[in-house]
Amino acid sequence: MRDSLKLLLIVIVFLIFYFLPIESQRFNRALFEALALAHEYARDHVIFSIIPAFFIAGAIAVFVNKAAVIKYFGAKANKFLSYSVASISGAILTVCSCTILPLFMSIYQRGAGLGPAIAFLYSGPAINVLAIILTARILGVEIGVARVLGAVLFSIVIGLLMHLIFLKEERKRESSEDFDITSVKTKPLYQTILHVFFMIGFLIFANWVKPADEAVKFWTIVYNAKWIIAIIFLSLVVILSIRWFNRDELNQWFNQTWFHSYSILPLLLIGILVSGFFFGRVGHEGLIPSEWVKSLVGGNTLQANLTASVIGALMYFATCTEIPIIQGLLGAGMGKGPALALLLAGPALSLPSMLVIMRTIGVKKTAVYVCLVIIMATISGMIFGSIVD
Repeated sequence: MRDSLKLLLIVIVFLIFYFLPIESQRFNRALFEALALAHEYARDHVIFSIIPAFFIAGAIAVFVNKAAVIKYFGAKANKFLSYSVASISGAILTVCSCTILPLFMSIYQRGAGLGPAIAFLYSGPAINVLAIILTARILGVEIGVARVLGAVLFSIVIGLLMHLIFLKEERKRESSEDFDITSVKTKPLYQTILHVFFMIGFLIFANWVKPADEAVKFWTIVYNAKWIIAIIFLSLVVILSIRWFNRDELNQWFNQTWFHSYSILPLLLIGILVSGFFFGRVGHEGLIPSEWVKSLVGGNTLQANLTASVIGALMYFATCTEIPIIQGLLGAGMGKGPALALLLAGPALSLPSMLVIMRTIGVKKTAVYVCLVIIMATISGMIFGSIVD
């Protein structure tokens, strides 16, 4: 059986290379876009976004009190508290759908229930404050308000639905996995809080995006001073790490950081290459012509909203880059309903993130999560479009 599968794989690979349309200008441009998006991602996001997120995830895995995670996010936690905290977490994290992944993986493996972990996963990149303000400024107040309400509601509803759908599996996980917290030794709470807080501070300010609208004065002032603030936070992380942690604890932290790195980065790279090949970068075309997209997302039909949701779920958006994309599509005739649908599905999902989520919670749970996001984004877009149009 294995020999047959190997032979089939060899035949498939041979046929792919045999019929490769290397003479096609569009195909070659799509290949270039795949490499260009990977280059852009490596240059703009890995060093100051993804790597700090890995260190935060490693710190959570080693230093964060397991009892606290289970108390506030575990299966027996107060549902109102756990989902409330998870649903507004994006307000302090200016991150994209890929940067949130190691944090999601860490709290889930630390004992968080599936529902709150999914709520955190969705809300993280969906409702950061800067993206919301820029959305309202550039795309209109009504879309900005709808994005906030939709993102918070989505995270809670999708988290609860995931919890209910996989309730039996979650109970089995709770009983079979080692969630015993009686023998867990942890650092003093204030040390853990300050250590993680300063790392998150560096992550936020190192990735602070310059507002397209200079009228957003506060964000412009912070942007001009971002590296001074980021270096202060980084210096505090280094000082506190040296003072508070011994060599063994630092080794555990680095080992966990490395574990998240090699678990996630290869999948992200594959997903980014595929996403760039089919959709290209912002303002550039991949294999799929932009005219097709524009023709499919006009008006407020079911097809338009569903198409916008699916495209948003597959494309990779760095933080706030979805806004100029949608601004251009609105100018080309995109309906406001599909615009909201893309805003609700796009920042929270991407093809690269799906591959990593699949590794963390499995294919079935990932497929249900993606479908829930697409369905809810589609419905929300149709409702919003019917109101504003």
